[in-house]
Amino acid sequence: MRALIMAGGVGSRLDMGEKPLVRIAGRPMIRYVIDAFLAAGVTAVVVTSTQTPYTKNWCRANDIPFVSTDGNGYLEDLAQAVVILEESGPLFVSVSDIPCLRADIISSVFDKYTSSGMQACSTWIPLTLCEHFGTAPRYSMEIDGVPASPAGINILDGSCIHMEQEELQLLLHEQGLVFNVNTRPELELLEKHFLSLMKD
Repeated sequence: MRALIMAGGVGSRLDMGEKPLVRIAGRPMIRYVIDAFLAAGVTAVVVTSTQTPYTKNWCRANDIPFVSTDGNGYLEDLAQAVVILEESGPLFVSVSDIPCLRADIISSVFDKYTSSGMQACSTWIPLTLCEHFGTAPRYSMEIDGVPASPAGINILDGSCIHMEQEELQLLLHEQGLVFNVNTRPELELLEKHFLSLMKD
């Protein structure tokens, strides 16, 4: 099974160059995400675009598989990558800016997805966790009666990439997934808590 790590956006709100390569504790954010999937036994493929040439070069230098897309937007790049890779079954899709992602989280999501029998899976974190750490999610909805924000990890069926898929909506009580780094204040909050969160 593959995980597509989406790394084609400009990262203009963070304004520190290409966001996947912003360093946390001396390593690019995307490296933590890739390593978490590899540790979970999932092959990681980075989805770059014309807007992230340095990320593409970083992948080359570190022997990390990648595909290049046109940079027309997150969903467009995802669909293009699925076609390029000829994906015809389940695959993980993850953002590249959640460096507190762990292998055990990935394995748990996959197990619950598999047992659900559904085509797809989206993951969510309670807004109360976001409020606890002072992060400000851009989007929220109720999951199992709990106000929640997207966690940035999904599972999709590649054969149905252009269609709406019936999905399991999975609520995760994982503090580290609160930190989807899009702005400098969010980066500063992550750096403050990073070491303790990675020990959880």
